[in-house]
Amino acid sequence: MQPADPRSGPVDAGTPATALPAARGGIGALFVSGLLMSLLGALLPAWRYHIEPDFLLIGNYFLLQNAGILLGYYLGRNLLRRRGIWAALACGCALAAAGLVMLGVFSPPAHSAWRLGALLLVGLGAGGIHTGALHAIVPAYDHEPASTIGLAGVLFNLGALATALVVAGAFFAYTIQATLIVMAAAPALAAVLYARMPYLAAARAGDASWRDALRDFRSPAAVLFALLLFFQFGNEGALAGWLALFLIQRLGLSPVTSLLLLALFWALLLAGRMVGIWLMRRLSAGRLLAGAVLAPMFGCTILAATDNLFGAITAVVFIAGGFALILPLVMERIAGRFPYFHPGYFSGIFSLALTGGFLAPASVGYFAHFLGIGVVAGLPLLGSIAVFLLYWLLVLESKLSHRPRAVG
Repeated sequence: MQPADPRSGPVDAGTPATALPAARGGIGALFVSGLLMSLLGALLPAWRYHIEPDFLLIGNYFLLQNAGILLGYYLGRNLLRRRGIWAALACGCALAAAGLVMLGVFSPPAHSAWRLGALLLVGLGAGGIHTGALHAIVPAYDHEPASTIGLAGVLFNLGALATALVVAGAFFAYTIQATLIVMAAAPALAAVLYARMPYLAAARAGDASWRDALRDFRSPAAVLFALLLFFQFGNEGALAGWLALFLIQRLGLSPVTSLLLLALFWALLLAGRMVGIWLMRRLSAGRLLAGAVLAPMFGCTILAATDNLFGAITAVVFIAGGFALILPLVMERIAGRFPYFHPGYFSGIFSLALTGGFLAPASVGYFAHFLGIGVVAGLPLLGSIAVFLLYWLLVLESKLSHRPRAVG
């Protein structure tokens, strides 16, 4: 039996009895994804890089984890075709758990080469989890796109919030080695649960070829959408990856206080995604998205200029509040433009867009080596301007593509 063509309609996830567990399992996996994707932002102060900063090495950390995510996407695709969704999720979680244990064992003062290898392994796991999760949530996405993306964002941010709080809470109580090994329990448990789930052949997702995906990029809207995601993930990744280190070095805050502000950033993203679902049903999507793009620009300006804790908190509120709304709003708009669009079909596009979330913080490390830690606020500001321009280009393209043709 040939896989269903994504262009012909929703991916066949089986009967309602099998589709619902698949969607729940996929959304739940995004908690582990959030834990992994936010890891470096919390680890940098715990690894004492605020005392002996090595910006080039930190940039390489982000770059290696990004390479792992891309490789993990291809690993996940192969497992999806051969064994199904649960195999991709179980393998991804197992690799992530092994990577976390390795990070704990080889935390400083161990040689950095071991940590680079461990981050590559963590990225492999995250890439497999993303691929399996995005295919699994297709049934729910086909029913309610914006709410599904909003709920997925909530679980992702909950995992990221847990990472910041665990590292902050254990900062003076336990070693970072022990903390990382304990954190590995979450993906390890998830791997066991996914491996023991009933084998659902119907949960296998149709896999479109890259030729089909590239054909879609003849559309200017698809190109603009991919670029917007790339820059938006980059903005979030740059702030989340460097905020704690920036606050310690620029404002002189303690590591625990800086990690708690990082937790505030993730908590506001979490709250904003939940409130955003309510706002989207009551306010104009265009105006709401315009405000969501402008707020981070204002927040980045405050972050670059402030020299006190109150200014830092204000900046975090504006930045996180705006970031929380952008992805669900853009997803709702793009779903209307492409009737066949769904996360499983574009899981490769999401994986490529997620590279922005690690290329941006990697770039911050390289620029900070030459220009100083202040680029942490400057790069997301430029990225927010890019998102603002890309959004209005997307709106303009939409109006031009629907322009009535002259009769005659």
